[in-house]
Amino acid sequence: MRPILVTSALPYANGSIHLGHLVEYVQTDIWVRFHKIRGRNCLYFCADDTHGTPIMIRARNEGITPEALVERIYVEHKTDFRDFLIGFDHYHSTNSEENKILSEEIYLANRKAGHIHTASVMQAYCAKDGIFLPDRFIRGSCPSCGALDQYGDSCEVCSATYSPLDLNEARCSLCGTPPEERESEHYFFNLSNFESFLKEWTHSGALQVQMANKLSEWFNEGLKAWDISRDGPYFGFEIPDAPGKYFYVWLDAPVGYMAASWSYFKQHGIEFDRYWRQPDQVEVYHFIGKDILYFHTLFWPAMLKGAGFRTPTGVFAHGFLTVNGQKMSKSRGTFITARSYLQQLDPEYLRYYYAAKLGKGVDDIDLNLDDFIQRVNSDLVGKVVNLASRTAGFIHKHFQGQLSRDYPEDRGLFKLFLDEMKTIAEFYHEREFARAMRAIMNLADHANRYVEEKAPWTLARDNHLKELQETCTVALNLFRLLMVLLHPVLPSMAEKTRVFLNLQDMNWTATLLPITDTVIQPFRPLMQRVDPKKVAAMVAASMEETPPSAHSAPSPVPVLPVATEKRVDEKPSESQTIDMDSFMAVDLRVAKVIQAETVTGADKLLRLVLDVGPLGVRNVLAGIRSAYMPEQLLGRLVVLVANLQPRKMKFGVSEGMVLAAGDGAGGLFLLSADSGAQPGMRIK
Repeated sequence: MRPILVTSALPYANGSIHLGHLVEYVQTDIWVRFHKIRGRNCLYFCADDTHGTPIMIRARNEGITPEALVERIYVEHKTDFRDFLIGFDHYHSTNSEENKILSEEIYLANRKAGHIHTASVMQAYCAKDGIFLPDRFIRGSCPSCGALDQYGDSCEVCSATYSPLDLNEARCSLCGTPPEERESEHYFFNLSNFESFLKEWTHSGALQVQMANKLSEWFNEGLKAWDISRDGPYFGFEIPDAPGKYFYVWLDAPVGYMAASWSYFKQHGIEFDRYWRQPDQVEVYHFIGKDILYFHTLFWPAMLKGAGFRTPTGVFAHGFLTVNGQKMSKSRGTFITARSYLQQLDPEYLRYYYAAKLGKGVDDIDLNLDDFIQRVNSDLVGKVVNLASRTAGFIHKHFQGQLSRDYPEDRGLFKLFLDEMKTIAEFYHEREFARAMRAIMNLADHANRYVEEKAPWTLARDNHLKELQETCTVALNLFRLLMVLLHPVLPSMAEKTRVFLNLQDMNWTATLLPITDTVIQPFRPLMQRVDPKKVAAMVAASMEETPPSAHSAPSPVPVLPVATEKRVDEKPSESQTIDMDSFMAVDLRVAKVIQAETVTGADKLLRLVLDVGPLGVRNVLAGIRSAYMPEQLLGRLVVLVANLQPRKMKFGVSEGMVLAAGDGAGGLFLLSADSGAQPGMRIK
């Protein structure tokens, strides 16, 4: 198969990476990792987009040079991407010699071919500051929708593009003075020269159908010449043979894809022209947001075509991110930064949640924080990790970590998993990640039902050791297949799994045969449950960073206090009143006892394993030993406080609390749900 070169849109070096940006980088990284673990030669490139007016403004406000600013942001961006496990093969900068050389080459080739012309234009000029005002040095009301306080090149509300002089009530961003009009010579790219080519290319299958249809609107309006120059002062590359004129940032920004790859190729002895001049040799894909479609699907392929370079094999656009239904806006400050998230939460939580939401279309996705907590805890901890945690201990306790010599009869589950892998592979390839995650969790349900029906805890109690070893061997093999399938989404957890199971690798090609007759490592937690307190802390920190004029931040997630040291049968104290909001924050769920046992060294505790339906399986330490024998509780429906923070106790971690009533005189009674209730049902 042909090699693949993949890029994500270049993040602008004027601010921090936020969760909206990460939709694209996570989406791209999952797709790249999928191809890599399937053995495909796939390279992933990106770079900081460093030129333009906003960089100048921020550097000026900070009293530093633009070069110093972009160097600092470059380090910050690389660190954030690394910590979110985004596996670029090379991360570069548009403020590089490679980018300057290539931008000039593309410009000069198009000029020679007759695709560049000059024309005098009326520009906004600030008489007070004595400069022509580039796009983002001028603000006003959008001429299309009337939105206030918009930049001079495009509207953040309706996405219209226009000239700065088209703005209503325009003013200089530096001093607030209304600009005047002055004449200046500018350089234009003749986009209409490529109309026939672009109509054919945009409907060749290179774009999603929705995007190709959207572009038809621009063709119907007629393709206009594109102003590719800006007057100084401007942070960017000076146009050859045009002193004081600079390339507009959107000319050299996409060239950054080529420059990043060229920098890598020089280090690894790879031929540049094979990737960028020979379309039959390599596939090239760009992942972008739908807001920059115009630049990537009209200007960019036309510039490449005019300069004799190949055009992309495909451009994949995605939608925007909202948080708790609220629109995010970088310029308004209504975002949660990557670093704010990482200070509280595991990056693989978000990688999985995005994967569970993303399809091949361009629909927006919502990060609903309540759903985020429940889905990660239910799917990853309750269904996947719990499969290993429930069985690995028996292998070490009874068999010195040794799996069965031969793979046992498993009701056809291993074959089912292998068959489903083909479908899931197709989902990954088509960027249907949400469908892939649903299919994987469906397999996890099959595996967990097998374990519940085989009940290894009962086999251990009754000393049926051969069947116990076989059951756990099957469960751990199915867990391994689940983690191979989740490898593109959860690379860190996949690596922990590889070490835990003593595997050579976690690639799909190594999954056809089960693992048997091998010693595994003692099980260590692969992922902790999402702590609602940490989610609330992340939101609170983001609210503090948000300017008062920005959109309101999402509401914090209600969090219950950590359980106290009181025993279940302790004498009651006087009742304390709470408000309705506090009461409604308590998440009471029906739970089924699937395992119960005494706790060595604890006179009052029983260890319960509870099935909580979509919330997965919970381990709870309950002080009810004086009232119940373990065997009395198996299969019983109890009431669980499901949103207590896990509590580390002397005898282990308790992941919730079962409710019981007592009179303080020895009587103790578990609260139960009526027959017919199902595990996971919310008690209202």
